[in-house]
Amino acid sequence: MSSRPARRRRSVLYVPASNARALAKLPELACDAAIIDLEDAVAPDAKHEARRAMQVFLAGRDGKAGPTEIVVRINAMSSEWGADDLAAAREAGPDGILLPKVETPRDILEVNDLLDDDYAAPQMWLWAMIETPKALMNIGAIAELGRDPGARLACLVAGVNDIVKQTGVRMTSDRRYLTPWLMQVVLAARAGGVDALDGVANEFRDLDALARECEDGANMGFDGKTLIHPGQIDIANRAFSPAPDDVADARAIVAAFADPSNARKGVITLDGRMVERLHLAQAEKLLAKAG
Repeated sequence: MSSRPARRRRSVLYVPASNARALAKLPELACDAAIIDLEDAVAPDAKHEARRAMQVFLAGRDGKAGPTEIVVRINAMSSEWGADDLAAAREAGPDGILLPKVETPRDILEVNDLLDDDYAAPQMWLWAMIETPKALMNIGAIAELGRDPGARLACLVAGVNDIVKQTGVRMTSDRRYLTPWLMQVVLAARAGGVDALDGVANEFRDLDALARECEDGANMGFDGKTLIHPGQIDIANRAFSPAPDDVADARAIVAAFADPSNARKGVITLDGRMVERLHLAQAEKLLAKAG
């Protein structure tokens, strides 16, 4: 596997694979990524048809405008549909596969091993849903796979609805009781060098509430937000885009280290402050995500 590219994942839209109309509209949308969902959004008796619709969509996406990244959420490998979902997704060749109900590093490594053959695209990344108490307890070890050059882990996704369901925590408008766990997801993602996506806002017609959640998530350090309706995309894109001042500062840092006189320096002075090469790495990542 090559190194994980810096991708913009400000807005990541769930699209049911069984919804032909939604799939047809997807290339017109401004979301940074889309998750074609074979799991929660698809009824048990529609799994086979949804799997086929996913394959047809991916087979026809070449040359079309649309999200820069397409990820397929399969059913849990422990379910009766998981293995067939994985085989179908691998054959279809999305940019990534989102694994639900991840609870231990082994859940990721087992799928990673299945993908490590001649039929799997080398750039097919794995995303992990963090949506159970056990996942939150093991999140440090899960995220550490991001530092493994042979692993495919690229992103952690907070599954807030399942966390609420399984813990009984109260979902308030300010998410005060969820915040410690959401911060755990961000902290682990940074330790593992992978991205972190905030959970969905269920009241998709309340755009003011969505804007507050997006601002909240951006302040926590999330890279973007998962969405359930196209009307949420623009708000998420604005909230998770770097501020102009941050972009200008990042450009100044990159330019300063590009100066031949600083080629061998680990620390330089820029505008009266100390800047290290770790700041250069952060600046380069910010500029990549700023597009």
